[in-house]
Amino acid sequence: MASLTADTLFRELRKGVIDPVYYLYGAEDILKDDVVRMIADRVLEPSTRDFNLDQPDATGLDAERLDALLNTPPMLAERRLVVIRGVTQLRKKSRAREALLRYVAAPNPTSVLVLIDAASEKPAEDLVSRAAAVELDRLPPERAARWAAHRAGPLGLTLEPAALAHLVEALEGDLGMIAQEVDKLAVAVTGRPASRADVESLIGVRHGETLQALVTAALERRPIDVARLVEPVLSQSGMSGVRVVMALGTALVGTALARAELERGTPAGRLESVVFRHILAARPAGLAGWKPAAAQWAGWARRWSLADLRTALRRTLAADRALKSTRLSRDAGIVTELVLGWAVPTPEAA
Repeated sequence: MASLTADTLFRELRKGVIDPVYYLYGAEDILKDDVVRMIADRVLEPSTRDFNLDQPDATGLDAERLDALLNTPPMLAERRLVVIRGVTQLRKKSRAREALLRYVAAPNPTSVLVLIDAASEKPAEDLVSRAAAVELDRLPPERAARWAAHRAGPLGLTLEPAALAHLVEALEGDLGMIAQEVDKLAVAVTGRPASRADVESLIGVRHGETLQALVTAALERRPIDVARLVEPVLSQSGMSGVRVVMALGTALVGTALARAELERGTPAGRLESVVFRHILAARPAGLAGWKPAAAQWAGWARRWSLADLRTALRRTLAADRALKSTRLSRDAGIVTELVLGWAVPTPEAA
């Protein structure tokens, strides 16, 4: 079977086109749950759903149990659905893994099998090459906003465009967190569309006071804006100095990659597309969108020399170690000192 893009998968599912075996992997676990729901709605009859749906965890599955799950005939229905989560737990060369691969090569026509790996797992090449494999990664901001609006609909909630944009930006496109906040908004806001002020009140992040805004100000070397943003960003729920420094480090590495391309003669007009190809090859986790990241890294590369980037990366590593090894300094002090130090070019780069 061939690999599918996420768009192709959702398009086929809406049309009722169902493959016998799916393998879902990638960073966005909540999208995997969406796929399972869509498949279940199209494969299972409501009256016999409970009889024809099995969702075991791969941990502890042996070859005999796996064979029974996959080859049990449906009860009073045309097909049944088996969803196995954590499939990486079926170790390579184990009897259970071999039994699974044999089944994938010749699946039961009365069963649909969905294999799922968590965001933290590397894709299993033996399944990518054999099943209808789909990588479900982070959505770009505009797609995440559409997803949030779709999620809100059944709850009787509508969100103004500015509210959707701020929700996605403030939560960095994390669909799991967005879903939680949409659920809260549906309870808190009734009888009218939710506004940006409603979102700000709920999640405690005012417009422009986001981690991405801080990273952008730091890489654009705007020290006053950076200093203003450190405290509000660090005060947000779930935020820490380590998380901020990790985001800054990712942006620095990407910018260094783009700068290295410029140094080796890549034309400025082609830089963004070249950087995007590097991102596609590396498939880094944690980016809100690969194309926006490529555009930012290419733009920031023109502001930095390689010498400045080397210095900034050394300082970022030192800040990460300090945040993890000492309680003597507050997170805000370490982060502020780090990013303010980027504002002035190093003597080597001057």
